[in-house]
Amino acid sequence: MAKHALVTGGTQGIGHGVVEVLLDAGWQVTATGVSEEEVAACPDREGLAKARLDVTDASAVAGLVAGLGRLDGLVNCAGILLRGQEYDLEVFQRVVDVNLVGTMRLCVACQPLLAKSGGAIVNTASMLSFFGGPLVPAYSASKGGVAQLTKALAAKWAAEGVRVNAVAPGWIETGMTQGLRDDKAREAGILGRTPMGRWGLPREVGEQVAWLLSDKASFTTGAVLPVDGGYLAM
Repeated sequence: MAKHALVTGGTQGIGHGVVEVLLDAGWQVTATGVSEEEVAACPDREGLAKARLDVTDASAVAGLVAGLGRLDGLVNCAGILLRGQEYDLEVFQRVVDVNLVGTMRLCVACQPLLAKSGGAIVNTASMLSFFGGPLVPAYSASKGGVAQLTKALAAKWAAEGVRVNAVAPGWIETGMTQGLRDDKAREAGILGRTPMGRWGLPREVGEQVAWLLSDKASFTTGAVLPVDGGYLAM
C-alpha cells in the first residue's frame, strides 16, 4: 500500500517541490492551497489530491484531517511573509497565526493518525530560525518558534513512534523570492554570501523532506536541517 502524505502549502513554491518529489517516490499526496485559484493552478498528477485549506481555521483543519483515513507523513509548508508590514501588530499576529500556530494546529490534528501508522512530521523552519530579519519580525519570530516547536513535539511524541523534524530552507527560487531575484544588487549580496553561489530549487528542499519522512531517517527526530547552500556557515 502506498504511503500517504499531507502537504500544506503544497500547491506552489517549496511545498510544491516537496509534492513533486514525494509523488515521484510513489507516495499518495494531498496538497493544500489557501485559495481555489491556487489549488486550480496546481498541475494534476496521478496520486495527487488537492484541497483548499486555511490553516488558521481550526474547523477546516479538523474536517480535512477527518477525511484522510490513513496518514504516514505531514509536511507543514503553508506560510506567509509580509515584508515591511510586520511591525503592525495585526499583521504580526496574522503571520504568526499562519506560520507557527497553523503548524501546531496541523501537528495536533494529525498526530493520532501518524501514531497509528508510525508516521512522521516535517515542519518548515528557515534561516531566520537562527538569526533575525529586521524587515520581517513576525516571520523571524514565527520561524524561530517552528524550530523550537519541532523539538518540543519530537520529545513529546517519540514514545508514540512519531518523529518530528524540520527543514530550514535558505534562498530558494520561489514566488516569495522573485522580487529579490529581480533586484540584481540584492541578488548579488545574497549569492555572494552563499558558498555554493546560486539559488536553491524547491525540489532540493523536497529531497531532504522525503529523506526525513523515510525509514532511512528512522533514528532522527528533533532535528532542524538547513538546506541553504552553506549560507548559515558564513
